[in-house]
Amino acid sequence: MYNSDTEVMFPPRVISHLRNLRGVEWQALIDQVCSAEASLVDRAAFTLMMVRLGGCQTCTIDSYRGMRGCTMCARQTIRRFRGADHELVKQFEHCKSEVQQFVNKI
Repeated sequence: MYNSDTEVMFPPRVISHLRNLRGVEWQALIDQVCSAEASLVDRAAFTLMMVRLGGCQTCTIDSYRGMRGCTMCARQTIRRFRGADHELVKQFEHCKSEVQQFVNKI
C-alpha cells in the first residue's frame, strides 16, 4: 500500500500547499519561492530547509511518514514548528547562502 505522493525527498510541487499554515511572513516567503521570478537557488534552498526540518533523510516508503505522503508530512512539519515565522525565514536564508556557496564552487 504505497502513496503516490511519497518521494525520496521534499518535492517542490508541495511548496504552494504550505502557504496558509502560518502568518504573513511565512506566506510572503512561500509567494516569493513560488513566483515565476524565483531562482533555482531559492527553490533548492527551500527544499533543503524542508528536508532538514522534516527529516526526509530517515523517511522510507513503508514508514508512517512515507505512507502518509510528502504533502501531509510537510504540512505537519510546518504546523508543528515551535518558532516564529521569522525563524523559518532565517533558516531559509541560511539554506540559501549554503546553496549559493555550493553553486559558486561548481
